[in-house]
Amino acid sequence: MAAPLPGDKRAGFTGLIVGAIVLACVLYGIVLLTNHHYAGKADATATATQ
Repeated sequence: MAAPLPGDKRAGFTGLIVGAIVLACVLYGIVLLTNHHYAGKADATATATQ
């Protein structure tokens, strides 16, 4: 195994941070889509029970 180069630590942390941001954006998008999907069903259920 070769010795780590000076830029390896920076590249690793950059990948970690960018990966965390991308993961957070994907999860946020999933939550928005899910909420949007079920918002119409909640309105229809509330209207039907009245």
